[in-house]
Amino acid sequence: MGRVTYDFDDETVIVTGGSAGIGRAVARRFGEAGAHVINADQREEPKSDDEDLPTHEQVEEEGGTAEYVETDVSDREELRSVVEGAREYGGVDVMVNNAGMQSSGPFLDVDPDTFEALHMVNAKGVFFGTQVAAEDMIDRDEPGSIVNTASISSEDAQYGQVQYDSTKGAIEMITRGSALELSDHGIRVNAVAPGQIATEFTEGWSEEAQEAAGEGGEGFLKPVPLDRAGFPDDLDGSYLFLASEEADYITGQLLYVDGGWTAI
Repeated sequence: MGRVTYDFDDETVIVTGGSAGIGRAVARRFGEAGAHVINADQREEPKSDDEDLPTHEQVEEEGGTAEYVETDVSDREELRSVVEGAREYGGVDVMVNNAGMQSSGPFLDVDPDTFEALHMVNAKGVFFGTQVAAEDMIDRDEPGSIVNTASISSEDAQYGQVQYDSTKGAIEMITRGSALELSDHGIRVNAVAPGQIATEFTEGWSEEAQEAAGEGGEGFLKPVPLDRAGFPDDLDGSYLFLASEEADYITGQLLYVDGGWTAI
């Protein structure tokens, strides 16, 4: 089967949390498609030992244009600053609210600091990332697309993950609600909902939660019908599709990319 190609020439794309994992793959794919990519992340260096170059340098190595802006997505003014900076390239056309964090543990043991930290990054970062990008698009009288990173946890509860699942459930409602309110401005808001993604889906899961789900954690999540975990490269095309003209009649939706996990 052939690989779909997209044309984002002369467009500017902001990807929060673009230094690793899904965000890095998405940033690289947008760069390949001709967009100027802005990686808004707290850290510049990649997390994987297999990756040497920061994301923006990797995009440029592959023939694209990109930059890095140190950003704390829990701070609305820092998000606003990134969006304002995009005006140098004509303004943000696509906002990918991807930055997130994960923490697991028994519901009764979750403390206020952990709960707040998760919601500040995962929920607040998406809420205000969507808001400031939309404000800028409206101010410039330019339609645009916003793509958030949700999860299978947006609708399906998982053991030891109430604190995390609640943030992903919030992202689903932020996506749907803002899509309704922004439709009059020609701004579409959707989300990609990843399933079990290798390199990150077990990151942050406590040993206690995995052990409680089964010996060695093998029963922690139900089986994937396609019989493998996903990889960031399995996801990046979904973000480009939702941001592209091919999805002009799609808004307020979660696109599950989970190997069939939610089908059973």
